[in-house]
Amino acid sequence: MQRPGFWEDQKAAQAVSQERTRLVERLAVWRSLEGSAEDLSVLLELALEEADESQCDDIGRRVEAFSRELELYEARRTLSGPMDYNDAILDIHAGAGGTESQDWAEMLLRMYLRYADRCGFTTQLVDRLDGEEAGVKSVTLTVSGPYAYGMLQTEAGIHRLVRISPFDSQSRRHTSFASVFVTPEVADDIVVELNDKDIRVDTYRAGGPGGQHVNKTSSAVRLTHIPTGIVVQCQDEKSQHRNKDLAMKVLKARIYQLEQDKRAKEIKDMHDNKKDIAWGSQIRSYTLQPYRLIKDHRTGHESGNVDAVLDGDLEGFVKAALLWKAEGPARDA
Repeated sequence: MQRPGFWEDQKAAQAVSQERTRLVERLAVWRSLEGSAEDLSVLLELALEEADESQCDDIGRRVEAFSRELELYEARRTLSGPMDYNDAILDIHAGAGGTESQDWAEMLLRMYLRYADRCGFTTQLVDRLDGEEAGVKSVTLTVSGPYAYGMLQTEAGIHRLVRISPFDSQSRRHTSFASVFVTPEVADDIVVELNDKDIRVDTYRAGGPGGQHVNKTSSAVRLTHIPTGIVVQCQDEKSQHRNKDLAMKVLKARIYQLEQDKRAKEIKDMHDNKKDIAWGSQIRSYTLQPYRLIKDHRTGHESGNVDAVLDGDLEGFVKAALLWKAEGPARDA
């Protein structure tokens, strides 16, 4: 039987190291923000003293960039999950509706590519299945950078678009759906470290065909990994030392596979929570007709600047969704 907390013990040192790295990075970003705020303050004071209106545009651009960095920093402060720091794998699938939904899926792809660029993430297209006339049926890309999964995880769900169709000769209003699914990228970095105190070693005489071939020494080895209950035995070699080495290799391999299976189950559980790409399950609506408004149905966050949002200005929606997610039980109580 697996000892409670075994895997946590195994990962403790790695977790502490990762947390230290995150804190150091967060502190560095905060100090950078402090420096930017001081620079802006000085520039503004100089412009006011000299009544120099020519600097207004430059200061405005700097303030806008600073605001984006601050929004990003505040959003990341809510992230504390074990995989929030990881890179992300983002999948977009067009819903029913043919060309309409496929075009909408491609619009979402463009939006997320622009958002990733604004966040300083790097992206790589992994797979793309184009539609017959326009758009994409499905697309998969990786998003790499600190907290990529943490920032994008709340985008998972159904996205609904209402607009006058550019593919309808009668210019009728259409509703299209596309699904977004986000998973953390898990590196193959499982390190199997076994403690002697967790392993019971038993030796016994190896079996054989009889006669002079019967092993008269206790060369066979049985290893029992107490935390997981895994038992491995080896008796093929004449040397007890060699049998023990081989058994240890098998034991490490089985523990490694056990952890891989655990990770696979976590990813499967995420996939099982996917919703149907249909009416009533959307997390966000993008309305371009008869009015222009984007609304998140979980948080209530809205924006009338639909062009900016579709161009990657998602900071407000992501921050609101992360705060909504962080409230969790308190919200549902």
